[in-house]
Amino acid sequence: MNFKRNFAGIVSATLMAMSSPAGAESLGDALASAYKHSGLLKQNQAVLRAADEDVAIALSGLRPTIDYSLSHSWRDVDGAGPAVDTRVNSASLTASMLLYNFGRTQLGIQASKEVVMATRDTLVGIEQTILLRAVRAFLDVRSTNENAALQANSVRVLAQELRAAQDRFEVGEVTQTDVAIARARLASARANQVTAQGELEIAREEYRAAVGHLPKSFPNTPGLPKTANSLAAAKSVARDRHPDIQAAQHRVNAADLGVEVAKKAMLPSLVGSAQTSFTDTIGDSTGGSFNNQIGVTLRGEFYAGGRRSAEYRKSIAQAEQARAALDLARITVDQNVADAWSKMSIAAARLEASERQIRASRVALRGAREEATLGSRTTLDVLNAEQELLNAEASRITSQSDRFLAAYSLLAAMGLLTAEHLKLGVASYDVDAYYNAVRNAPVRQVSPQGEKLDAIISILGKN
Repeated sequence: MNFKRNFAGIVSATLMAMSSPAGAESLGDALASAYKHSGLLKQNQAVLRAADEDVAIALSGLRPTIDYSLSHSWRDVDGAGPAVDTRVNSASLTASMLLYNFGRTQLGIQASKEVVMATRDTLVGIEQTILLRAVRAFLDVRSTNENAALQANSVRVLAQELRAAQDRFEVGEVTQTDVAIARARLASARANQVTAQGELEIAREEYRAAVGHLPKSFPNTPGLPKTANSLAAAKSVARDRHPDIQAAQHRVNAADLGVEVAKKAMLPSLVGSAQTSFTDTIGDSTGGSFNNQIGVTLRGEFYAGGRRSAEYRKSIAQAEQARAALDLARITVDQNVADAWSKMSIAAARLEASERQIRASRVALRGAREEATLGSRTTLDVLNAEQELLNAEASRITSQSDRFLAAYSLLAAMGLLTAEHLKLGVASYDVDAYYNAVRNAPVRQVSPQGEKLDAIISILGKN
């Protein structure tokens, strides 16, 4: 048996697995596809548009409302049925507008804007989750493919080892025990090969779910992203940029405004109104009459069963809840940054140790094979040496994947795992387009702004 040829086969197969064929999909391609095809991202973009509309709804409180009513009535006198002069047609047009409520409506508008900003940051967090899932799927496909190739080559080598053991047994160099050991190792390797192929298929399906399609070819090895020079620097960036912290801060602002709104809800409001009405009694020769009215109304509550006070206390509790959530977000972000930093350092150290282990295992395998030809090593010794090399190669695959995943996890923990920061070359969702179209509460099919909004909604529907 040519031991050098077998050893070269292991190295060759591993290198082939780590290289990628021409036209292989890059990590950037996978991330861009994940961004464009994510249903979760589209769902939360719709959530943001709904929050944008809340600003328009709050703003409408400062504008006049115009109501109309049309009615026809009749009276039945003494069961004789409706007489002509008891039939009445009436129409009225009423306009009312808030004149003053101690700034309560303006505060509600500001609170709605803070909610919009929080929802925008939440959308960025969803984007990071989607892209990190795509990174994980990409790395899993690459590592499971490499591991499947490694296990397949191990089966080929062990099959040769079994044939060699059988040949040596026939000439009396080894015992039946050596043949049985080689056969058992081959059976184990075949089981591992089946497992590796199954894990590859699972990884491919996860890739399709995360990216939007099956890998066109096995992804190539990406480059490590630039993160931070130190843990302190990474935490500093995360505290300033992470969307979870920013969203929580906007929710605190909205909750504080909510306290003021609830407090001012106990105060009265001044409303102006104007009304014109027309009443026509059928059969009346006067031809109907108009009635016009204009005035102001001061509205307030002396007692509402304690509802307003309860709403005020509730708003204070919600503000306290929002501040606690902000503190928790800061703690969680700091922890995630530290965890990702540690995992990246651990993976780098493990990768370096795996490289040293591989070099040493190759030397040990060569020595075991040469000594086996001289009769000073058994078949079991050779198989153990081969297993050591296989384990080292598998450990390197895992460490490489862990290192890349930790680096991208650190980017996510810093709040930088976005299409814009990664420069994926995709058209990012414009959070201002819809907001600017609706923030002034345009009326659809009436105003020019409404026509523009219809066009935007049509484009969003097609996308």
